[in-house]
Amino acid sequence: MCRNIKTLFNFEPAASEYEVRAAAVQFVRKLSGFNKPSKANEEAFQLAVEEVTAAAQKLLGSLVTSAEPRNREVEAERAKIRSAKRFGTASDGQ
Repeated sequence: MCRNIKTLFNFEPAASEYEVRAAAVQFVRKLSGFNKPSKANEEAFQLAVEEVTAAAQKLLGSLVTSAEPRNREVEAERAKIRSAKRFGTASDGQ
């Protein structure tokens, strides 16, 4: 899975349309191998982004959970800690 695609389900506030579209763009980029498609492939690329966005929004709207919604700030801090453990920090000489 593309590391740039973040979990969007069960957050308060819910994922924005922008966040869902950004995840769709990352997904289509990963599948196609294009960061930016050629003019010949632009229409197909954009159509795929629109379709993946719609499917993702439908999925997020239909999922249910009894878990408490996650806090974006807490999750961002956890990700920062995981990243520091994985890659080290500038202060530790790496």
